[in-house]
Amino acid sequence: MTDRIEKLCIEKGMRMTEQRRVIARVVSSSHDHPDVEELHRRAAAVDPGISIATVYRTVRLFEEAGILERHDFRDGRSRYEEVPERHHDHLIDMRTGDVVEFTDPEIERLQQEIAKRLGYKLIDHRLELYALPIDDKAKAGKR
Repeated sequence: MTDRIEKLCIEKGMRMTEQRRVIARVVSSSHDHPDVEELHRRAAAVDPGISIATVYRTVRLFEEAGILERHDFRDGRSRYEEVPERHHDHLIDMRTGDVVEFTDPEIERLQQEIAKRLGYKLIDHRLELYALPIDDKAKAGKR
């Protein structure tokens, strides 16, 4: 079975070694925003022969090919996600490091409006909100 990242790599003409396939599958199955060390831990559980250097090289290759997106969420680690099919923004819980993906039509509209008011046409953006829970009990009840 070929996953989405593996398929994109093949479409872009990348040579897919077995280790690259494992890393591609690990990234595709990630529902969080792992750093290279976490990707290595997950990939090594599948293939203990995968070195961290191989993961670093592969992640950089995938990023350069436009398959992965790198984020720096102020925790000193580059974290990765598959380039999304649909735009979304991020809220980062500064206590736990959890990343919440969200979209908001009003925020999108305001960004377009602000760019236009300043004499620009918005072509891309990233929005990262850094936050702490207002009430830990209320947050725990939402999970």
